Order: sequence, then C-alpha cells, then structure tokens
Amino acid sequence: MAGAARGVLLVNLGTPSAPTPEAVRRYLAEFLSDPRVVQLPRLIWLPILHGIVLRTRPAKSAEKYAAIWSAEGSPLAVHTRQQAEQLRRALPDTRVEYAMRYGEPGIAGALARLEGCDVTVLPLYPQYSESTTESIADVLPPGLRMIRDFHDHPAYIAALAANVRRHRESHGRGEMLLMSFHGLPQRGAGRYEAQCHRTGLLLAAALGLKETQWKVTFQSRFGYARWLQPYTEPTLIELARRGTARIDVVCPGFVSDCLETLEEIGIVARKRFLDAGGRQFYLVSCLNEAPDWIAALAVIARGTV
Repeated sequence: MAGAARGVLLVNLGTPSAPTPEAVRRYLAEFLSDPRVVQLPRLIWLPILHGIVLRTRPAKSAEKYAAIWSAEGSPLAVHTRQQAEQLRRALPDTRVEYAMRYGEPGIAGALARLEGCDVTVLPLYPQYSESTTESIADVLPPGLRMIRDFHDHPAYIAALAANVRRHRESHGRGEMLLMSFHGLPQRGAGRYEAQCHRTGLLLAAALGLKETQWKVTFQSRFGYARWLQPYTEPTLIELARRGTARIDVVCPGFVSDCLETLEEIGIVARKRFLDAGGRQFYLVSCLNEAPDWIAALAVIARGTV
C-alpha cells in the first residue's frame, strides 16, 4: 500500500471481562470452541464443552482470576493496553491499536480503526504455535502482513535478559533460573518446542548462565494427553526435595503478566515448591511495560534487527 500510513496491531490471547463465573463462561465458550485450541472432532468436543466443561470450570477459574485481578482490571488487559500506549509514543509516525483474539477489544474493530494504513499484525506470542499464532491468522483478511514469531529476535532476548538482571538487583539471585513456558500437547508441537528451547538457550547465554544454573519447563497442562515435558510443578517439587533452597522462575513465553504467571506460577507453583522443602521462591515479572521491551516491540514491529 504505497504512500499509506503505517499501522501496527498488537494482538494478545484475551481475558474475561470480570472475575465472575458468568464472564469466565462467556470467555471460555469462545476460547475453547476454537478448533485450533482443542483439536478434537466437533461432534465429540462440543457436547463435552457445553455439557461438562462450561458447567464446572467457570466457577473454579473465576476464583483464580479473582486472586490476581487488579483495581484496573485483568492484568493481561491492563498490560496489553499500556504496551500499545507506550508503543504509540515510541513510533510517532505509526498508528497503533491492540486487540484480543478472544473477548474484547476484538480484532475486526481494531482493523477498522486502522483502515487505510499499511498494517503489520504482531501477535504477542514470542514462540509460534498453531493454537495461538495461526488462530489469529484465521480471522485476518487475506494478504495482511503478520509477524509469526520473534523467539530469537536479539531485541526480545536483550529485553528478557535486562528484566532478569533488574530482578536480581532488587531481590538477589537464586540457585537456578527456571524458564517456564506454556505447555502444549506433544503431538504437532515440534516447532513450538524447538523455539522455546532456543529462547531458553539464548537467554541463558545472555545472562552468562552455566548449564546447571537454568532449565526449561512447560506449564498449564490440561486433560489427559501427553504434553511437552518436563512439567513445571513436578520439576519444582523435585528441585526442592533435592535441596534447592531458592528458585527464580521466569516465563519468557508471556510478555504480559496474566493468570498463567501470577496465579499458576506466583501462587500455586510457589506453594508446591515451599511445601516440598524449598525456602525461597521468586517469580520474575513479565516484560510488561519495561522501556527496553517497548523499544524491542518497536524494532520487531518494523521488521528490523
């Protein structure tokens, strides 16, 4: 689109509008109805979803959301909005919008606000997977430019390393840095798994860590299928039982703090580690609105190194 203004659309996963069973049910109904997310035949899955999952899971999930909800709202929504605001300042010649794949603000409305622009869609998923990245591609107009991953982008790795260093300056350093990525069923996740390990290796190198000082694990297992391993919680329990007194956990697959980082790791995984004999557990915050991350976003969005 020669001569058109530049536009960037940041897209994150989504979040319920409130920490209530009703709001969570609406969100999960949309999220779990996506064939990219649950890759089972619709005739099998939809009766399970509507007859069992949406009757039992929303109340439990609402309690988890309530534990991390802020006065401003969902942490994921708050951080994504602030990232977009900061990116507008970093790219004054570019129109920046943000959207959620599930829930509000929707992708269609954000694209309408960018009408007339030469748009780049930037999913806020550093590592590629069909269930996240391609789910966004499914609802975009044909031919629209989309960045499918940035798992090894130098600016992203540098921002991750700077974030860990800031944490250490304030809280000291654990015996091991556990890098916990969101899990996926093993089947069809080879590209995603490789990218997670590549991110981990590059981050460890940037921090000057020895092989015994870091480990990649996978969290958020759901259902009975075999998921990517090693699993985060069992690894934390094993480390505690083997005498690791202090652990630091970072979640490089999430650029914004959310349910999976604040509740699953910061509350539940912390308790598992301490109950197993660990003495100190520190969760490194996500990149959120760190200035070096906003600068990295600008570089990634422009397609430069």
